[in-house]
Amino acid sequence: MTSTLTISALTKRFGPVEALTDVSLTLAPGQRVALLGHNGAGKSTLMKILLGLIPYDAGEVTVCGALPGSATARVQVAYLPENAAFHPALTGEEQIRHYLRLRGEAPSQAMDLLARVGLAHAARRRIGTYSKGMRQRVGLAQTLIGQPRLLVLDEPTSGLDPVSRRDFYALLDGLAAGGTSILLSSHVLTEVEARTDRILILSKGRLVAEGTLTDLRREAALPVAITVTPAADYQDSLASALPGAVPGPDGTLHLTCGQSEKLAVLARITGLGARVQDVDVIPPSLEDIYSHFSRRDGQ
Repeated sequence: MTSTLTISALTKRFGPVEALTDVSLTLAPGQRVALLGHNGAGKSTLMKILLGLIPYDAGEVTVCGALPGSATARVQVAYLPENAAFHPALTGEEQIRHYLRLRGEAPSQAMDLLARVGLAHAARRRIGTYSKGMRQRVGLAQTLIGQPRLLVLDEPTSGLDPVSRRDFYALLDGLAAGGTSILLSSHVLTEVEARTDRILILSKGRLVAEGTLTDLRREAALPVAITVTPAADYQDSLASALPGAVPGPDGTLHLTCGQSEKLAVLARITGLGARVQDVDVIPPSLEDIYSHFSRRDGQ
């Protein structure tokens, strides 16, 4: 299957500073990919290049089978910046109808697009009266015009409440199921942890980690946390049976172990039978993994 986005050995310089160095990646149709990195890591530069907004110095970039910024690529790509700006005197419907005309699409689709992002009730209100979250939804509506093959989203849930964020990711899930590739930059790691297929970590312009969350956990080799809840009157007995466990203020016992030791430790705990009321296994979070790779690269 043809990749939606292919980047090979990409390098971009701003004077003496290399903003991106030898970056290579691909996005397949329907993939949801999170792009992570500290401020200044090169995320925005990468997005601007694949959108055709700035040139690059070395490497190759193909967007939907075409050069970035070409007419063929632009018609198949949609972009949502972190702070979307719209004319405050226009209503939501008028703004989306305007964008539909610019894209050569039927303006009558405006209400349907606004309904998909939960703005049907405010479609005829002026955007100047909208909250930041509502303006972000207008931005989401305009990215859906023309059924793009690639969505580039920069902090797309900024200003959205928890319910709206859930609905937003459900919308992305539906688009991905239909074959749209999604490249999403976000600092809210707890959100992207469960809602993306692959994770890319940029640091100082280099791609320092890439893969599924499982892949990155394996590569980082961070310890697994295990919490054991003793059955009634068995705390002392359980603590003796699990030397090295740290007691918590609520009576639970806390252990850590390597990924390769996890099954053996769990077998030892379950072998204690009735003395154990419950066991929680807590793998390293995406935040832990991101911190690991950033520290490894000197950040």
